[in-house]
Amino acid sequence: MFTGIISHIGTIKEKTKDTLHIEAPGDLYTKCTLGMSIAVNGICLTVASVENLSQFTVNFMPETEKKTTIQFAKKNELVNLELPVTTETLFAGHIVQGHVDTVSKILNIENEGNSHIFTFSSKPNFSKYMVDKGSVSVNGISLTIIQSLHDRFTIGIIPHTWANTMLHKSVIGDYVNIEVDVLAKYLEKLMIREEK
Repeated sequence: MFTGIISHIGTIKEKTKDTLHIEAPGDLYTKCTLGMSIAVNGICLTVASVENLSQFTVNFMPETEKKTTIQFAKKNELVNLELPVTTETLFAGHIVQGHVDTVSKILNIENEGNSHIFTFSSKPNFSKYMVDKGSVSVNGISLTIIQSLHDRFTIGIIPHTWANTMLHKSVIGDYVNIEVDVLAKYLEKLMIREEK
C-alpha cells in the first residue's frame, strides 16, 4: 500500500518487452531490495533486481502494460517513485493501492496564480467514483479533485508538487495512470449487496 506522496523522481533507462530499467536517486536506490513493492507512476510493481550503482528493474505482465501507461513508456522518461507504507510512515495522502483503474489523457494545462490547473479525460464508469474535493491518484500522486464531470475532471498542482513530480514535464496529449478512491468502490459494492 502507498499514500500518494511522491518521494523521488526516477528515469526510465531501458524498456524491454517485460522489464523496465529505472535509474533512481541514491537515497531511494539504497532502500530497494529484491522482491519489494514500489510504485512507479502509481503502478505497484515488484523490484526484480538491483543493479549497477543507481538502477533497479521491475517486471510487468502484458495485462499491466495494456491497462497502464507502460504501453507508452519511453527511454529517459521521468517517473514518480514511492516506496510502500511502513509502520513509521506518515499517512499524509490517501489510500493508494497501486492498482491502476484506467488511463486518462491530459486535455488542458493552464497557469492560475501559483498553480497549474490540469484537465484530464474521464470515462463515465470511473467518473462515478470521483467527487468534487474528493481524492484521486494521478501517476501515483495523491491529489484533490476540483471539479468532476461525466467525461473529465480537473485538479490543481501546487508549486511543490509541480517541482517534485514528473508533472512538470507533462504536455497536453500525454497519458497518465488513474486510480480512483478505493473506498468509493467498496461502498458501491456494499450498497449493491444491501439492495439485493
